Amino acid sequence: MTLSAPTDSTPTPGDPTHILSAYAAAVRARDTEALLALYHPHVTVYDLWQHWQYDGLNAWRGMIEDWFASLGDERVQVTFDDIRSTPTPELALVHAFATYTGLSATGERLRAMNNRITLTLIPEGSGWLILHEHSSAPAEFSSGKVNLHRPA
Repeated sequence: MTLSAPTDSTPTPGDPTHILSAYAAAVRARDTEALLALYHPHVTVYDLWQHWQYDGLNAWRGMIEDWFASLGDERVQVTFDDIRSTPTPELALVHAFATYTGLSATGERLRAMNNRITLTLIPEGSGWLILHEHSSAPAEFSSGKVNLHRPA
């Protein structure tokens, strides 16, 4: 389902949800430069893991490099569902459920987890750049335990 906000006559760059397929391809290839090319230099990321936030592309680069290096010969397949977007000429909001699936060197599924992801994008040329990324998962109220598996 895609939601569109009313816009004036200013043209809006292409479909902002296309950034999700570029994200998935860069992660699958463990291509740090391709992934970073999707982000604005002044990006702020609220990642689900480790740190409260990453400010700027260099801070985010370090996290991505560490993530890809930790994979050894494994790959990660990222899929998105329930994708929603609200583009305007000045920015676009995209949110979805993301599934990160660890794959062995032979393509065997090893594990998977789910996140909720929200992106604030700004227009750049004929496309979009991620200015803010926020990933999350619900936590059980009484224990604080994070649930990384979305109900079927």
